[in-house]
Amino acid sequence: MSSLTTVYVIGAAGQLGTALLRSPAVPGGATVRGLGSTDVDITSAASVDRALADLRAGDVVINAAAFTDVDRAETAPEDAYAVNADGAGNLARAAARAAAELIHVSTDYVFASAAPHRPLEPDDLADDARAATVYGSSKRAGERAVLAAHPAALIVRTAWVFTGVPPVRDFVTTMTRLAADGASPNVVDDQRGSPTYAPDLAAGLWELTGHLIGGRSVERRVLHGTNAGEATWCDLARAVFAAVGADPDRVNPCTTAEFPRPAARPAYSVLSNESWLAAGLTPLRDWRAALSDALGAARSG
Repeated sequence: MSSLTTVYVIGAAGQLGTALLRSPAVPGGATVRGLGSTDVDITSAASVDRALADLRAGDVVINAAAFTDVDRAETAPEDAYAVNADGAGNLARAAARAAAELIHVSTDYVFASAAPHRPLEPDDLADDARAATVYGSSKRAGERAVLAAHPAALIVRTAWVFTGVPPVRDFVTTMTRLAADGASPNVVDDQRGSPTYAPDLAAGLWELTGHLIGGRSVERRVLHGTNAGEATWCDLARAVFAAVGADPDRVNPCTTAEFPRPAARPAYSVLSNESWLAAGLTPLRDWRAALSDALGAARSG
């Protein structure tokens, strides 16, 4: 492994970017540079070119930047596409020109809402498939832009990412607060996915980065990286309540129709890890074990 390899983490101030920078799994010999929105505006090709002016062949760019406000994207599609599609393309073109590697993080939302009730493989997404939300459509456009500009790039789709430790505001920290407040929330029980712990995903992305730096071939361009197992939001909420010593039966299951949101959520978006394993990567552990560690970190922090 070259000691001269630099890994650029784009979106360094976000949930996944923060986990990447804090991870102990950074490959030995790699120098990490975190770039947040104050360092680079990925919607501007000129800004990307300035921020990555030192990018060299063999370096790695991990794009963890995204417009992730799923509901606001419905009324601000230009903003969502500027970051998720145009921004992704700008990074891909810069990486391709430098002959650098690129790992682009995407989402389960690229799938249409009517999915088969079995873990989804990357090739389940047909080229003409239409996501049910602006967010999903913009991320799908970003995937296409990345592979068009940099055919050797890798896309890693993930889902239901949580950290569980304040000041991050995510589903797990929200449920932890509600449990402490004595609340009895209504939580959707007819959407099923793969809860994913940001530090576990970060460790997996660093393992993948190590493969690239070490010259190991990764044949599939699209991988799915999530913690093992599946759950509904209600399952996850009840697991949080139980872990912090609250009665999980205080969490009341409800339907999506009873909890309407501006953007439609996928009813089923469990992602298969077959492509991840085929790349020789370590499978991410079960989400329940990850949740236990997340809540332990929250208590100790």
